[in-house]
Amino acid sequence: MPRHAALVALLLLGCRPTIAEPPPEQRLVVDRPAETVSFAVIGDFGLDSPEEAAVATLVHGWSPDVVLTLGDNNYPNGASSTIDANIGKHYASFIAPYRGDFGPGGDENRFFPTLGNHDWRTWNIAPYLDYFELPGNERYYDFVWGPVHFFALDSDSSEPDGTEADSTQATWLRKTLAASTAAWRVVYMHHPPHSSGDHGSTRRMQWPFARWGADVIMAGHDHHYERIERDDALYIVNGLGGNPKRYGVGNPVEGSQVSYNDAHGALRVRADATTLSIEFVDTEGTVVDRVVRQKPGAEAPTQKPKQKPDPKPPEAPRAADFEAYED
Repeated sequence: MPRHAALVALLLLGCRPTIAEPPPEQRLVVDRPAETVSFAVIGDFGLDSPEEAAVATLVHGWSPDVVLTLGDNNYPNGASSTIDANIGKHYASFIAPYRGDFGPGGDENRFFPTLGNHDWRTWNIAPYLDYFELPGNERYYDFVWGPVHFFALDSDSSEPDGTEADSTQATWLRKTLAASTAAWRVVYMHHPPHSSGDHGSTRRMQWPFARWGADVIMAGHDHHYERIERDDALYIVNGLGGNPKRYGVGNPVEGSQVSYNDAHGALRVRADATTLSIEFVDTEGTVVDRVVRQKPGAEAPTQKPKQKPDPKPPEAPRAADFEAYED
């Protein structure tokens, strides 16, 4: 039986994968004191494409403290044979320990990914877990860097601890958010709770993030950029990290403020104790969108974001690259 057919059969039987995870006493804890932090956010990037290389060049030019990913780190099937070319070739200097073939790696780990559906195509995600050393149980985890507390979720339906608002994973998030004393709380994952793109909104991930204490919720999966403000929260979709296939944007969901799919790019974020500044920058260096959040009593910045015209239709996908699998 083909591997994907076997996977479907197991899912139909209600089975979940058995995932090895470190015992509590051996789990990494990352709590990096700093007054400020800068971080880049990339989504749907891992295809070792010219587009990924262009985004990586952009990100390296910023010299961010941290790089976050919004899933689909390793197309097409999350295999060990492709993971280093898809990730390490472009971002090895942020990864520690790094055991690949593209340089010495970093002195400390500054690369914090989330799982996407293509990473889960190995069923037990062993290549991903072997490649990285991450906090928590390594599928979903939190870490603190300066004034920001980051919460990485596994939004894939294969997650053994569930993806519903009453799941074990969601209970962990709710409690950990409530205990956080950081100035800012950033939640990130692969499947977008709200999106006007091709895949659209993921209802099972529409948790009450703002009520639980999150300031920003970031996701990928749809290959466009979008800023959505609703339910007292800021949602961002960014799937333009390197997959050449860009998606069109349909009717805007409630709260959609800006959408863009003209070119690939990444999020550039800076934070201190009072201000969180988020920009989407395309590979031409244009600031497509900028949003700033202030803590009460902080002076608002005067700089205005550069504006782009209404997005054009996406360029045609490369059928030879993509017709063999679902994005």
